[in-house]
Amino acid sequence: MEIEIAPMQLADLEQIKDSLLEEFDDFWTFTMLKQELENKNNLNSTYFVVKGNEEIVGFAGIVKIVDEIDIMNIVVKKSKRKLGIGSALLQKIIEFSKEQKATSITLEVNYKNNPAIALYQKFGFKQVGLRKKYYHNTDDAILMTLSIEEETNEKNKWIKLQRFTSSM
Repeated sequence: MEIEIAPMQLADLEQIKDSLLEEFDDFWTFTMLKQELENKNNLNSTYFVVKGNEEIVGFAGIVKIVDEIDIMNIVVKKSKRKLGIGSALLQKIIEFSKEQKATSITLEVNYKNNPAIALYQKFGFKQVGLRKKYYHNTDDAILMTLSIEEETNEKNKWIKLQRFTSSM
């Protein structure tokens, strides 16, 4: 499936209004998302939407706090999971964070959400803490961070190593 990632508009949210809780997840309501999109005073908040064949198949929200990006949510339509959409959204967030000159990206993930934890680890996120009873006052949240500076330094080391070995 070919996908397109773009800034989320209110019209996108309206398009998934009736299926949001059923086909995506139940932790972000239409009202909550609408308030985020309509809040003109919150210039640090950005939402992205993923479309495949004109259908909304995922979205993500982030907040920039000084030089850190906090991922508020990454949500993929239940019927479209395991197709790389979450990876594409996370890659978009990392690229956007670099453009914003952020030094790190932080998120919370339910300790039971093994697919999401594996996704974040694949992109280099490290566990840095635990928030007890964070979800519905029962489930713990794992706090994870990706240092953008470290990721860039590692990538530069690899490029230098490649240049060195290819010049031998």
